[in-house]
Amino acid sequence: MATSVRAATHRVVVAEDDPEMRALVVSALRKDGHEVVEVNDGGRLLVWIAREFTAVGSPCAVDLIVSDIRMPVCTGLQIVQSLRAAQWEIPVILMTAFPDLETRALALAMDALVLDKPFLMSDLRAAARSMLARTPWSGHP
Repeated sequence: MATSVRAATHRVVVAEDDPEMRALVVSALRKDGHEVVEVNDGGRLLVWIAREFTAVGSPCAVDLIVSDIRMPVCTGLQIVQSLRAAQWEIPVILMTAFPDLETRALALAMDALVLDKPFLMSDLRAAARSMLARTPWSGHP
């Protein structure tokens, strides 16, 4: 009797202010077995990250962040800048409906991947697999 082995789940945080887009992204990531936390703006994402990283017993609170670039309170680029300033190398995928070369260059300089909306959910899932396949980070700076 053959048994299927499911890949280890990863914890992914999705920050997207558009509820329909957030639901699509979350659904696609959950199809791959990931535990997904949803927030609806950049400020809530930063609060969630700060809370998780200061919690006792959370050596690796999140494996991947998927964030819209244009959001209320704090943009996706500002989130990545904050993480990198704190020496946190969490893999990040940024989504944008307003692609431009300067934004892409800033994101790439901070080792974040950019997906232009609209994109296929299969492309998002492939990007997530690629980012998660990188050398695991230790969960702290």
